[in-house]
Amino acid sequence: MSDTVKTAEPSGEVDAQVKPRSVRVVLMALMIAMLLAMLDNMIIGTAMPTIVGELGGLEHLSWVVTAYTLATAASTPIWGKVGDMYGRKGSFLTSIVIFLIGSALSGMAQDMGQLIGFRAIQGLGAGGLMVGVMAIIGDLIPPRERGKYQGMMAGVMALAMIGGPLVGGTITDHMGWRWSFYINLPLGAVALAMVTAVLHLPKKTGQGQRPRIDYLGAALLTVAITSTVLVTTWGGTEYAWGSGQVIGLIVAGVLSIAAFLYVETKAAEPIMPLHIFRSRNFTLMSVIGFLVGFAMFGGVLYLPLFQQAVQGASATNSGLLLLPMLLSMMVVSLIAGRVTTNSGKYKMFPIIGGALMVVGLFLLATMDTGTTRLVSGVYMAVLGAGLGFLMQITMLVAQNSVDMKDMGVASSSATLFRTLGGSFGVALMGSLFTTRVTDTMSERLGPEAGGAAGSAQLDAASLAKLPEAVRDAYQHAVAAGTHSAFLLGAAIALLGFVAAWFVKEVPLRGAGPAPAPAEGADGETAADGKPSAAADGKATADGRTAADGVQSGSAPQESLAH
Repeated sequence: MSDTVKTAEPSGEVDAQVKPRSVRVVLMALMIAMLLAMLDNMIIGTAMPTIVGELGGLEHLSWVVTAYTLATAASTPIWGKVGDMYGRKGSFLTSIVIFLIGSALSGMAQDMGQLIGFRAIQGLGAGGLMVGVMAIIGDLIPPRERGKYQGMMAGVMALAMIGGPLVGGTITDHMGWRWSFYINLPLGAVALAMVTAVLHLPKKTGQGQRPRIDYLGAALLTVAITSTVLVTTWGGTEYAWGSGQVIGLIVAGVLSIAAFLYVETKAAEPIMPLHIFRSRNFTLMSVIGFLVGFAMFGGVLYLPLFQQAVQGASATNSGLLLLPMLLSMMVVSLIAGRVTTNSGKYKMFPIIGGALMVVGLFLLATMDTGTTRLVSGVYMAVLGAGLGFLMQITMLVAQNSVDMKDMGVASSSATLFRTLGGSFGVALMGSLFTTRVTDTMSERLGPEAGGAAGSAQLDAASLAKLPEAVRDAYQHAVAAGTHSAFLLGAAIALLGFVAAWFVKEVPLRGAGPAPAPAEGADGETAADGKPSAAADGKATADGRTAADGVQSGSAPQESLAH
């Protein structure tokens, strides 16, 4: 694998200088759009019991979430490619509009079938929101400078996870569940207005012919992603892992992936160009991003469950239970970003982050019925620090490893791998958790109790009504289940720590402190005798440029116009 990009003589086209204040205004608009995608699921999760109570269809409850997740995952790589081909701003605004249409329709749903269908429309738009944000940031801000703004992205994530359940509960109690969807409309209108007003990206200039969309590749990738998500969603819950439905989905997934890889080698405009995986760094960041998603989503799911069932915390404040992890993640992400901007060094962060993630998950696996909230908070802070070192760095290095023309597909691929990692994490950790809860309850109270508790998730109020012996058994069962789930997470995270050691520290594109004139990073002058990129922004000895985040072999395709 290679981590260099072929260079050519500069085209003479100069990227517009972007003032920091202008960048912050653009980022504010992008963060509102990002908040839309992240906040939605957190709010809807709180409102789901009320929705089921009014619309009925309890047997289809899981599809309200699954339809959204499937549509988001399947559309993510398509949005990335469309942005690369036709322009980032247009595709991003379109995704916001589709998301808002889905939100409005979901709020007007009259039965569970309509809600599931409208949630799928909403998910189609959501797939383009995150990709659009990351790709536009990748276009506007050189990797070397991006660390200055990492705190904003981490802060939005923390705000969504903490505020989502609180906002969802308040809206549902005082305004009705339909406003859990309608709340997206004013936020989305603000995002649309701000993006339209402050983000001016020139349209893509064609090469004399209309780009050909890779419809077959898109269809095969959609089948592969859908099969994968359904396997992780249904396996061990709706259907047994050895059932015909799950086995059939696995076979369909494998065959569609094989066909997709073949088609992509022949397509004129592949939906996911395979050449981006020739970069060792991009491939490693995809793997590490998958593992980060595995650990993060598993932790977000089972930490509140442990604190509610074992430590007696209130479900109403479930977002606040994650505060130690989220604050730690936000602070560390900000520090890592600043250090990266000032030094241009980043290899140490995936290594440190991988180590802390393993340690944090292992510490969480040691929790039992006697663990205090203070101790569990410290353990969560360790995990959050690990995630803080990894969350933004993985995207930054992935984007730095490809040409500017592939920024969209690189961003969508990195996002997709993280999403799939989350799906696998929730499925595998969930299956292990349920098995341990069932076995422990059976050991303490008999087989009937184990069968009844296997799928039960009791809050503190419900637990208080149980006989003491049953309550004690259930708390020990949940502690045993979380022990197994987090132990699995630690083992998986260990693979990420190992992968981090193989990352090659390729210089980040963008401005930085200028070293001695006419000397490259290795202390020698460039091969042609001209000053190196660090000095004047021309091509570096390793085949990259450092001027405004633009590679010399790929002229800037989009710039901020004022």
